[in-house]
Amino acid sequence: MSTSMTVSVSAAASSSLPPLSARRRSPPASLVPVRSLRSSPRPRLLSSARTTPVLLPAAAMATDGAAAAPAGSSKRDLLIFDAEENLAVSLAKYTADLSAKFAAERGAFTVVLSGGSLIHALRKLTEAPYLETVDWTKWHVFWVDERVVPKDHEDSNYKLALDGFLSKVPIPTGQVYAINDALSAEGAAEDYETILKQLVKNGVLAMSKTTGFPRFDLQLLGMGPDGHIASLFPGHPLVKENKKWVTHILDSPKPPPQRITFTFPVINSSAYVAMVVTGAGKAGAVQKAISDKKTSDLLPVEMAVLDDGEFTWFTDKEAVSMLQN
Repeated sequence: MSTSMTVSVSAAASSSLPPLSARRRSPPASLVPVRSLRSSPRPRLLSSARTTPVLLPAAAMATDGAAAAPAGSSKRDLLIFDAEENLAVSLAKYTADLSAKFAAERGAFTVVLSGGSLIHALRKLTEAPYLETVDWTKWHVFWVDERVVPKDHEDSNYKLALDGFLSKVPIPTGQVYAINDALSAEGAAEDYETILKQLVKNGVLAMSKTTGFPRFDLQLLGMGPDGHIASLFPGHPLVKENKKWVTHILDSPKPPPQRITFTFPVINSSAYVAMVVTGAGKAGAVQKAISDKKTSDLLPVEMAVLDDGEFTWFTDKEAVSMLQN
């Protein structure tokens, strides 16, 4: 698998799709290209005095011991913003562009959400112009992980998304796929995988031709300070699961303990992934994930290596502060 990473400095993160690999920056006047880092030791970050995103070309990212993937083409971008408001604006544009792309190509847009601060970062999609211009009827919404609690519980990722996003946009309720909270963790995971397989049969959800796992159009993910993504935690046996689409966890290091989660083969089969990470508390994990110095004890975020897709980091200066010399 070929993986490359793009790093440059820009006044806006993304402008037009497709393809993302050739998308325009707006406005382009402030674009400052940085030498390709394909053979250099680490990404060289440039700082911007303005409250504008910093779009950084970096090296192919080593993945020693990460989930192996068949030969494919994978691309990585690192976007750095001076202000969270600018990140949210860019993330909305990025998501809306992909929505239009897949709605036109497939007649459906399959979107995976996570919990945490990700939902707040999506707030611009609930405002003009996107509230009116996005074809919400094409959206099918899933969760990369969920806590096995009632849907109205404060720990529920569904409730978080409903309150902060889903209740504000006109996505058909039948196209929002929450877990069955009446089941056990194991039962909920099996039920969710059954739903995904039925959607594949119905043609709503695509399948990767190379991995044999479902290929979601876009996964919108976050990362914990320990480098965990979804409910896949450092050192936990579930990071090695490579058969199931959805699995369960009973001993999550972060409460609540019972959860369901997508597995790495499903995450890594995605067409696009947006990894939204902000704050100095996550700088150490970001440094380890993006640095070319890989160790055998990979963080879960380091194991998110797309088989054939585009992986974009949406970050702020605090989150990448440990990358700077």
